[in-house]
Formats: sequence, structure tokens, C-alpha cells
Amino acid sequence: MNTLNDLHKISGSFSNTEKMPVLFLGHGSPMNAIEENQFVTGFRNLAKTLPQPNAILCVSAHWFTKGTKVTAMEMPRTIHDFGGFPQALFDVQYPAIGSPELAIETQQLLLPTAIELDEEWGLDHGAWSVIKHLYPEANVPVIQLSIDYTKPAQYHFDLAQKLSALRHKGILIVGSGNIIHNLRMVDFQDFDKDDYGYDWAIEARATINDYLIDGNFQPLIDFEKQSRAFQLAIPTPEHYLPLIYTLGLKGKQEELSLFNDKLLGGSLSMTSVKIM
Repeated sequence: MNTLNDLHKISGSFSNTEKMPVLFLGHGSPMNAIEENQFVTGFRNLAKTLPQPNAILCVSAHWFTKGTKVTAMEMPRTIHDFGGFPQALFDVQYPAIGSPELAIETQQLLLPTAIELDEEWGLDHGAWSVIKHLYPEANVPVIQLSIDYTKPAQYHFDLAQKLSALRHKGILIVGSGNIIHNLRMVDFQDFDKDDYGYDWAIEARATINDYLIDGNFQPLIDFEKQSRAFQLAIPTPEHYLPLIYTLGLKGKQEELSLFNDKLLGGSLSMTSVKIM
């Protein structure tokens, strides 16, 4: 819930706006940054429905830390945190500026949780590979908030709720990961087959989507207690937890919709979420 005190913590750096949407983007392969496919089209179509943000706060699966950090540099570097891909992908730069002001205000909003201002990280591919399709001109400041790997999902859900005031200051909050993400079981031979998933992935997607549409988030927070299909879908939490941040920001009267809702390679999903 926003409080007047929360809004007063946010400086005049950002103008008051209508409440901004919240997103979870299934980012998939880093190659989505340079390929043309249905998922990239989905991101671009999404962008047409979004108000112009003052800045973006991204929670990416690829910044998994002990404790929570927020990028506070003026010019974040483009991080190529992957290997074995074509040089064209390593050549991509996403030169969005940062926002030290937003980093400090995020730090203040999340008190009493200690948030470290980080000057070293930048923008990892969980952030830039999808944001570049929303804002190809890199004309919106971007900061990243890390995921504390020592904490359970409920902690992340509760922490996200404290960020709600940012939505009234034109800040677009984006979670980036993959709801179903089991790389060890990917069928690369049939990777390009449309909406192809193993039986357990089909089951997990159907159950998770039902919970999402129904607004029944507690089973999703308690994912470790769910079915065998869930355990196969989420063998490690880093790609799943950005979804929990997105869900933590949903207001009671807001609508949740899905897009890019496809399975890939048997054991991955590109399912993405828009809340507004």
C-alpha cells in the first residue's frame, strides 16, 4: 500500500504520474536480443500499450546476490554475462543512463532493509535483452535491484510491496526471468517447435497460469511446497523470483494479463505478465 509518507520520500526528480503498469518478462535466450521471433514481437507490441516512463527499475534473474543491492552509477555498462553465442550478440550495447537519484530513493523506500548502493554491476542481459525491445533508443534511465539469494519467496513478495509508491512517479518496474526454467532438461533438437513442453511443463504452466489469473498468489509464493511438476519447472529459484516481485506490486483492483505464453524446448516458458 502507498502511504503519504512513502510518496514524500521520493524527491522532485520524478513527476507525479498515473499509476504505472508492472511487468514480468520471460526473457529466454540472450539471442532474443538480436533475433526476430514471436516473443520479440510480443515485447514490441507490449511497448505500444505502455505510458512513457520516467525511469525503469528492473529485477533480473541474473543479479543474484547475498544481501540486496541497487545500481547507483550514472552510466551502467552493458554486461555480456553469457558464453558460446555469436559475436554479434557480444557487440550489442544498450547505452541507457542510470539514475543515482532513483537508486537512493529505492534504498530509502526499502528501509529498514539494508540496501547497498552498487557502482560496479551495470545492466545484465536479463535487463537489456528485453528492455531494448521496449525502448530501442535507450532513452529511459534504467537501474537494477538485485535478488538476495539468502531469503525466501515471501520475503521478496513483501519487499516488492514497499516499492509501490514508485509507480505513482512514472517508474516502470520490470521483473525479468522465466517462470519455467529447467536448462538441464532442454530439448535443443526441438527447440524451435512451437509451444512444445514436456508433460510436467504443460501441467506446471496450466496450474501457475490459473493461480495468476485467479489472483491466488500464496501457492506461487510457496512454490517449494507444490507438486512434482513445480519442482521440475523451478529447480532453482533465480529465474522465478522476479515474478514474485511483480506479483507483490499488484493492487487489489488491477487486472493481470498474460502474453508470450508459450513453452520452448520442453522445459522453458516465455510466459510474461502485465499488471495495470
